[in-house]
Amino acid sequence: MKNKDQILLVKILNYIHEIQDFIQGYSREDFDRDKKTINACVFNLSQIGELVGKISEDLMKTNTEIEWRGLRGLRNRIVHDYEGVNLSMVWRIPRK
Repeated sequence: MKNKDQILLVKILNYIHEIQDFIQGYSREDFDRDKKTINACVFNLSQIGELVGKISEDLMKTNTEIEWRGLRGLRNRIVHDYEGVNLSMVWRIPRK
């Protein structure tokens, strides 16, 4: 694995851990009522998608169990249509 990929993966994991910390102990209803948490989670997901776009093709090809394209697509959806983000989908992502 390239050093650049290692750095990107560490950053991605940090964003994932932040999302998990934000929603720990939350029900779906709690999440839906907390705009700050929604915004924080959506921001972190967009950052993950941005970093995914910088990961090498080799790493993606050797880790096909990860939905790289979907993560990148989610980032694009967030950035270009923020109000259209599906909160049900956002809520399910950390649970996969």
